[in-house]
Amino acid sequence: MTFVVTEQCIKCKYTDCVEVCPVDCFHEGPNFLAIDPDECIDCTLCEPECPVEAILPEEDLTDDQQIYLELNAELAQTWPVITVKIDAPPDADDWAGKPNKLDQLER
Repeated sequence: MTFVVTEQCIKCKYTDCVEVCPVDCFHEGPNFLAIDPDECIDCTLCEPECPVEAILPEEDLTDDQQIYLELNAELAQTWPVITVKIDAPPDADDWAGKPNKLDQLER
């Protein structure tokens, strides 16, 4: 099992989660984070750190969220690893909680 970054991260990209990851499985894109499912050890440390509740265990994904399991695996292969917390985008709070953000994802 792995943890998965879901839609709520898009355009919010809070990075509180990356500093607690003991295996450095987070990867940073322009406006989204991804978890490498091959590196994630299911330690659960990242999930409570996310202020917008964007990180879920794989088994808790709804049918609509399954795309994020594949998306995390794909993007983690090309995006660089991030291990240090950085500032969220200036408009992150404006995007927090908004639905239907997949079309806003920048690769």
